Amino acid sequence: MIHPIPPGTRDVLPDEMRELRKLERALLEVFEGRGYGEVATPALEYDEVLTRGGGRNNHGAYRFFDEGGELLALRSEMTVPIARLVATRYAGAELPHRLCYIAAAYRTVSPQRGERREFLQAGMELIGAPEGEGTVEVIEVLEAALDAAGLGSAVVGLGDADLYRELLDELGVGAEARDSVLTRLAAHDLVGLEAELSAAGVGGEQVAACLALSQLRGGPEVLEQAREHGAAAVTSAAERLTGIYEALGSRPSAERVQFDFGLMRDLSYYNGAILEVYDPALGHVLGGGGRYDGLMKRFGLNLSAAGFALDLGRVHVAQIQERRHGEEGR
Repeated sequence: MIHPIPPGTRDVLPDEMRELRKLERALLEVFEGRGYGEVATPALEYDEVLTRGGGRNNHGAYRFFDEGGELLALRSEMTVPIARLVATRYAGAELPHRLCYIAAAYRTVSPQRGERREFLQAGMELIGAPEGEGTVEVIEVLEAALDAAGLGSAVVGLGDADLYRELLDELGVGAEARDSVLTRLAAHDLVGLEAELSAAGVGGEQVAACLALSQLRGGPEVLEQAREHGAAAVTSAAERLTGIYEALGSRPSAERVQFDFGLMRDLSYYNGAILEVYDPALGHVLGGGGRYDGLMKRFGLNLSAAGFALDLGRVHVAQIQERRHGEEGR
């Protein structure tokens, strides 16, 4: 007899579980070796705490009332709970705070798209370090984590969260249309993006320039290409990304970085540098992160902050694919 489980969830059997535990240990070794202490937070939080993080869709959190009538939610990611933890437990502690985690997260999804309601994340958060140094350290730790996972083909896409907010202001796009434009950008929906920009009153030449910008990605050469766009917002973003590239210098992590002027994260708390991890062997995003200084202010702390999270299920599949490709290439 078959007893079904909810769409978007899955059972993990012993062989896969052993491999996942091995992956977890390898990542924790990387984090702890760089001074990051492991923390755990409740899977349940007050909904008010999680919604403080914002985001255009708040990751579709599962919400329900407890026996006392309080509105609770299952965490949909770990950055907001850790911001709450730091504000509560470390408000007067010496900076910076280096914290890491391996934790399950839960999101309402469209199961017909193959999305998951429950998934496992591994990540780190660096809170209170100088902004430039913090971004570089996050990229370096991410590069070490990908090496530890054996993902030699994985690439770190680096973009700027403030780029399109500032550009839409410059183009005179109103607040009502802005969310729709950003949603199209995040989905890489060029047809929808063109329609939304045109409906918002943006001229045809400027629409074409925005579409071209959203497709601009590659090595450091694209930083100069972006400056040719002409908009002040694009020039500013290119300057910020150039600063990160120069700070990385000859570090090995710089070799993984590709600059992506179409990159968007779906949470509003990001500011400045944002990143996503791709692996050609898988064809899916393995994780992402970036700076979120504004989020810390929502919890009463004027601190710089940055971090990343990897989807361990996807990382594990990418491991298998890279291993298979390596064996086929022998």
